[in-house]
Amino acid sequence: MGILNVTPDSFSDGGEATEVESAVRKGLQLVQDGADILDIGGESTRPGADPVPLEEELRRVVPVIEALSAQTKTPISIDTTKAEVARQALQAGAVIINDISGLTFDSAMIPLAAESKAGVICMHIQGTPQTMQENPVYDNVVADLKSWFQMRVQALLEAGVEPERIVLDPGVGFGKTADHNLQILSQISSFQELGFPVLIGHSRKRFLSKLLGRSLEERLAGTIGVSVALANQGVEILRLHDIAANRDAIAAWQAVTSRGTT
Repeated sequence: MGILNVTPDSFSDGGEATEVESAVRKGLQLVQDGADILDIGGESTRPGADPVPLEEELRRVVPVIEALSAQTKTPISIDTTKAEVARQALQAGAVIINDISGLTFDSAMIPLAAESKAGVICMHIQGTPQTMQENPVYDNVVADLKSWFQMRVQALLEAGVEPERIVLDPGVGFGKTADHNLQILSQISSFQELGFPVLIGHSRKRFLSKLLGRSLEERLAGTIGVSVALANQGVEILRLHDIAANRDAIAAWQAVTSRGTT
């Protein structure tokens, strides 16, 4: 999944694609680099980010989705917590709703997901982007998230969302310490036991700096290392900024491991 943030303030690539033309160009480049899904967002969810008004978020994402859906067959995901943004994005050509709140911030989101027949990415967050990193605490982060997913999946199923349309995202960096993130990333099988595809968004995130002592600009190698570890655990979707580099690394890893089993 290629990340396309149409925002001025995202933590890593804010300001790179704030106009329709530049956003479409970047989206097509992600496809050329090998993205299987394009994830388009118009509101930064970095720690401490300010909310974006509905009309502004719509202004940012809808024209980009319309243009990209006309130029590529690559499925488009709308990264939003607002049901109205999701509704208009789906009308513009998106086919997946990616909601960092697990479809909890807007009561209209689950009914929309059910009636639209869109794919649904249900992500876990503790708190909100404004508060999530103040003091995240869990009894056991993996067990707590697994229980939370069970409740959210039940709510989706009861609303009429078919199970084959659901993807689970543990929300690396969203109300988690670096140690919480590492526990999640090393125990993917716990989430896979629920029977749904798993998505991980670890690209360029802050825990890599704590782990490696690298700046934001130096997090690519760490991102790739985590991607290979996740591929080794069978994670179905990796949400990434640097598609080509990560695909190359995983292809090389697969070539080596497959040779060893022949």
